[in-house]
Amino acid sequence: MMFFQSFKMAWKGISGSKIRSFLTMLGIIIGVSSVIALVSVGKGTTSQITSQLEGLGTDLLTVSITGRGNTTYLTYDEAEALGDLNGVKNVSPVINGSMTAKHGTENTSVSVEGITPAYEDVQDFHVQSGRYILDIDNGYRMKVALIGTDTASELYGTEDPLGQTILLNGSPFKIVGLLESKGTSLTSSNNDKILIPIKTAERVMQSKGVRSITVQAQSAEQVANVKSRIEAVLDKKFENATNSYTVFNSQDAIDTLNSTTQTLSIALGGIAGISLFVGGIGIMNIMLVSVSERTREIGIRKAIGAKKRNILLQFMIESTMLSGMGGIIGVGLGYGASALVGHYTSMNTSVSLDIVILSFGFSLFIGVVFGVIPANKAAKLRPIYALRTD
Repeated sequence: MMFFQSFKMAWKGISGSKIRSFLTMLGIIIGVSSVIALVSVGKGTTSQITSQLEGLGTDLLTVSITGRGNTTYLTYDEAEALGDLNGVKNVSPVINGSMTAKHGTENTSVSVEGITPAYEDVQDFHVQSGRYILDIDNGYRMKVALIGTDTASELYGTEDPLGQTILLNGSPFKIVGLLESKGTSLTSSNNDKILIPIKTAERVMQSKGVRSITVQAQSAEQVANVKSRIEAVLDKKFENATNSYTVFNSQDAIDTLNSTTQTLSIALGGIAGISLFVGGIGIMNIMLVSVSERTREIGIRKAIGAKKRNILLQFMIESTMLSGMGGIIGVGLGYGASALVGHYTSMNTSVSLDIVILSFGFSLFIGVVFGVIPANKAAKLRPIYALRTD
């Protein structure tokens, strides 16, 4: 009964000054909503980038020859020889370039990749119609091409591109396959490209050697060992050159990303937590003012038998209610802000229930901690002095 009566009186005190109570809760509202919104954006972005990195394959290594000079490259045979290393399942050397694709009056600049048949399995990139690049295409430097869905739509509209001729920098290529729609990767669109035999690409692009190779390990557990073996081969090949290559492991990138974003989320949460702390100070200040305004009321209650714990409980409940209500409103605004960011921007958001519980619990904790001083001050008032107050 005592708790219910204290709760009722606390609610009466809050509802009696609605604007002041709202302004008191504002710091808590901003703090809780900021924590939820910022952490959800950070977590959603991390999840989005991680899924893209995982889409590259956790059993894949990307070797890039980055050194300058006419001799800083791998020959086609040297790139293929990496497939003989222990732990390697498959190798897909690639020659990249940009060319002008033309059909009739339509033309566009498009990314062109010279590939081998292994590209299909290593990159998990198949055709939806037609056939893939074959070994015979490379052996005879055939001018055949696989076309992405976006490029096909831009150049051929609704017309079937299979069997059609496309001009790449003026050279005619026969389209033998239409690639499946695969969306975008971290660096480019998979639908806006053309694939041709690697030896044909070497000639038409006037590219000397291979500078990009994707290596598939037999399992994700062997990636680290395979990476070491590849680096040993490349160190021997480019012993007279510095910074001549990089070997990218998507799992290492995922681990680094998770570590970085976790630190960033903690920092963002800490910054938003400052708002909660400031909101707690606001609650304490308003509660101290409330004690001063209601000194006579406190004196009357103590004169008719209210004990110290009754007064203490009343003001503690009042401060906790203020912070709790602010926390509830903040949670709602945090969810709303996260939803708006996800809807109107390209960023993904992911609201974590743990963060919601933590931020709301912290808001209640703030109310208790910063309500102690005003509540204790009210409880210690002597009735005779309190009744003398006008």
